[in-house]
Amino acid sequence: MFDNNVFIEGTCKNVEEDGKIIGYEMQTHITYYRGIPLSMVNFLAVEVDGVKEDPANIRFAVDPYDWFTLDEMTTVSTIKWEYGTPGTVRVLKEGGLSKGEHEVHLTVCTRTAYIPVPLEGNMTRKVVIE
Repeated sequence: MFDNNVFIEGTCKNVEEDGKIIGYEMQTHITYYRGIPLSMVNFLAVEVDGVKEDPANIRFAVDPYDWFTLDEMTTVSTIKWEYGTPGTVRVLKEGGLSKGEHEVHLTVCTRTAYIPVPLEGNMTRKVVIE
């Protein structure tokens, strides 16, 4: 139902800090029609070329300053992910993604106060890293 919200096209890229590629990231929209606190993000999952990334290496932010691990997000009730605001999923991986084409699958799963099942969105995209 929310698959079209997941993994905004053209946003997957390697991330560089201090001259080193520390990983890669992509943007996503929320899998819900309203904003929620980060503590209501049930989970995020990333798979590249059929290999699942370790959840311990995944970070998430709704602004360029406040990055959280998936475990930290379970306690973040003061930062809200608003509908229409892209969130950034970053995977820490030395060297990032190699140059060339990759198949990247992103899963975003959220909870709400009044729907008894989590809302999960999935999207797979072919991306080219230059």
